[in-house]
Amino acid sequence: MALWKIHGDGRTVEPGAVVRPDERLNWPATIAIGVQHVVAMFGATFLVPILTGFPVPTTLLFSGVGTLLFLLITRNKLPSYLGSSFAFIAPVTAATAAHATGADKGIGAALAGIVSVGVLLAVIGVVVHVAGVKWVDRFLPPVLAGTIVALIGFNLAGAAYGNFAKAPITATFTLAITIVFAVLFRGFLGRISIFLGVIAGYVFAGFRGELDFAAVDKAAWVGLPTFHFPDFGTPSVWSGIAMFLPVVLVLIAENVGHVRGVATMVEDPEINAQTGKALIADGVSTTIAGFFGGSGTTTYGENIGVMASTRVYSTAAYWVAGVAAILLSLSPKFGAIINSVPAGVLGGITTGLYGLIGVIGIKIWVDNRVDFSRPVNQYTAAVALVIAVGGFSIAIKDTGFVLGGIVIATVAAIVIYHGGNAIARLRSTGADDPHPLEAVGPMGGDPA
Repeated sequence: MALWKIHGDGRTVEPGAVVRPDERLNWPATIAIGVQHVVAMFGATFLVPILTGFPVPTTLLFSGVGTLLFLLITRNKLPSYLGSSFAFIAPVTAATAAHATGADKGIGAALAGIVSVGVLLAVIGVVVHVAGVKWVDRFLPPVLAGTIVALIGFNLAGAAYGNFAKAPITATFTLAITIVFAVLFRGFLGRISIFLGVIAGYVFAGFRGELDFAAVDKAAWVGLPTFHFPDFGTPSVWSGIAMFLPVVLVLIAENVGHVRGVATMVEDPEINAQTGKALIADGVSTTIAGFFGGSGTTTYGENIGVMASTRVYSTAAYWVAGVAAILLSLSPKFGAIINSVPAGVLGGITTGLYGLIGVIGIKIWVDNRVDFSRPVNQYTAAVALVIAVGGFSIAIKDTGFVLGGIVIATVAAIVIYHGGNAIARLRSTGADDPHPLEAVGPMGGDPA
């Protein structure tokens, strides 16, 4: 029995129809769409290792491997590409900075955090597969999900400025042209505007003499990626691991959203039953990547955009994309070219990108009509965002154990939201969504 049924005539998609996950077009069309998925993930997947100092070919290798594992674990029922997750950028940057004097420049400490996130996500996936996803909705409602996504993005503002200040002219050009591309283009080109902005900024930096091709000249055309391994050895590493754990909540939200999005677009609610397996698959992929030096993975909005525009949800296209990514990872010269992106380009692109991560969190609030007249919602977001943007930290003297802004902000958001609601329920009649207090400020009345 074939893995995929041929859709229609194998060449076209009928008006109003979609190519379902268990269908495919003919192989030439399927390969073309698979390659399009690789292009769609380029900008985002490559940007994460560039920003964190991870080897690009290694990240690309485990992105492809992770995609194939995802398809196997979900039994070919859920199309998805697993690319580098932006949620890891802040904790990886902090971990590598704290351990930069090591032989591996702190990568081992960061990988310990990535492995921990992967294992925890896989365990949560097992729980969701057995018990269902409703408990996730209750623990991570829109106000909390949006706050955690937003604080991770805004916490990176200082890192963006650090690169921007090194070459402000190039950074300004890169940021401006990226915005122009995002506003000007529609469809597929609009979705890869960040990738196009990096290319344009790279060319501009070349005209300004800011490119260094020394590493590119030395790199071989074909070869294995560079592998690094996690380091769980010191108290400071374990404090770094704590900084990674909030990323789990982001990955849960991204995976659940991906499954629901696909189920809606192919009009098949049974796909929602794959939620637990999707979490397990992403957890396994992230764990394996972390054990060998790759970035943590997640499902990709860029690729779901390609599916929406082509109306092709065939998992066959993702097998093609995964294999193509693995083949590209076997060229060290290709990785060296990606790593040659100068600081000014990174500064410009990350000024927009990190802000967009924050705005995605705000969009979660808007899409779910979060009620910010409730003080518990106000303080959940307000306190967490100030902690994240301000870079709050807690250090335990003489131990090397430090909790960074992301951890403190995430814990604060969870405690304020669930603790505040518990108090509100005690004051009210026990309704599921009590509103015992008025809004803070001039619009509010007497809260007593």
